Parts: sequence; C-alpha cells; structure tokens
Amino acid sequence: MDDTMSSLATKICNQINSVFTNSATPSPLSITVDEISSAAGRGGKIFVHGVGREGLMMKALCMRLAHLGLSAHCVGYMTTPPISSSDLLIASAGPGGFSTVDAICSVAKSNGARVLVLTAQPESGSCVKYASVVAYVAAQTMANDGVTVDGNSPMLLPMGSVYEGALFVLFEMVVYMLVSVLGQNTDQIRSRHTNLE
Repeated sequence: MDDTMSSLATKICNQINSVFTNSATPSPLSITVDEISSAAGRGGKIFVHGVGREGLMMKALCMRLAHLGLSAHCVGYMTTPPISSSDLLIASAGPGGFSTVDAICSVAKSNGARVLVLTAQPESGSCVKYASVVAYVAAQTMANDGVTVDGNSPMLLPMGSVYEGALFVLFEMVVYMLVSVLGQNTDQIRSRHTNLE
C-alpha cells in the first residue's frame, strides 16, 4: 500500500469527492443555499445542530454564517435564543437519526420553524419526519460502515468520516455561494471575525 502523505491525501479527497459525483437532485448544495438565503431574506435566525464529529462540522458552518452577517446560533449554547416561525434549523443526522437530534427537530417544528435535515439515510431516518426539507448527502456513515467499494478492499475512512468530511466540503461550497447571494465581500466577512483570540 502506497501510504505517502500525498497518496493518502489524494485517496481521502477522492473518497469525499465521490459523494458529490453521486449527488441527488436537487443537490444538497442548492437546498442548503436556498434555505439559508430564504431565512436571511425573511430576517430569520439560523440554528445548527449535530452530534459528535457531525456537530463539529455544524459549528464550523455556524461560525462562517456569523461571518457572513447572519444571526447564526449553535443549539445548546448559553446564548442561543428561542426559535420561532421565521427561523431555520439545520440539523445533521448522518445515519438517519439520533434521539437528541430528533427531539430538537421536533421542538423546532412545533414552534413553526423550517427544519433542514442533512442525512445519508433519507429513506429510513427518524429525523426526516420533522423535516421541512431533506438534503441527501450520499456518504458512508456508521449506518453502513464496513461496506466496501469493490467487495474486497477496506474503506480508507472509518465509521462516519466520509460523511463528516463531505459536510465540511459541502459547507465550504455553501459559504462560497452565499457570499454572492448575500452580496458580501471579503472585507465585510473578515470584519466579523473575532478579535478576542
């Protein structure tokens, strides 16, 4: 096995790229950009939630949404405001559902907010019943860990790493698109970055 840094990086990037070459229609990119820009247009707040490493990707998205000038909040933080009918919850449930994610989606829905669920299991996931819209991210998660491409060789990335890596790339594309949609420029975005570091 060729395990040089460059070779491993290429293999990992190719595995993540395959998620987007097999993307559903409408794409998770267009769905996510549309939902965020619609929430911004109606003056709504944007909430994000996920657990584990998915949650870390959601927090990274939240940071960039704040840099774009949006009212963006991570569920569970002490400063998170209440959700209402003009707002959007973006929740990730790669394997289809988690009891905590289901509960948060349920609360958001019961308060009239739109709920965007990102998942690799849109047909069987428990979270989708709370969704206003579902973005299908066609990636390996713990729900199908161990499934190989050719039936022989092991997957390079374990458990949900492909899904989590795909979220990072997806969110970078989302931010790139939103810069134009929201009429932002580099100086405006940079001005919102914290200076308390």
